[in-house]
Amino acid sequence: MPMYAGTLSFDLLLGDVRSLKEKRSVVRPIVAELHRKFAVSVAEVGDQDLYRRAEIGIAVVSGELAHVQDVLDRCERWMIARPEVELLSARQRIHGDDD
Repeated sequence: MPMYAGTLSFDLLLGDVRSLKEKRSVVRPIVAELHRKFAVSVAEVGDQDLYRRAEIGIAVVSGELAHVQDVLDRCERWMIARPEVELLSARQRIHGDDD
């Protein structure tokens, strides 16, 4: 049976945030909601020392390529709709057994 792993990384600009503590109050709920809503692995993976920027990484594994693509696309659409952040870029990658 084939296996596919998909990753998605978001480069985010945070709105009216003036400290790392305020950043955490924006990023933590986003990470928790992505995990809960889409059943993906998710974490803040970069820019931890910058209070107006955040990099969030997502991973999903499935035996069906279409499922991986669908989950990543839904996560990206959800992030685009977040009013508290500006999505600067999103990068998707899908890895299969042949990689």
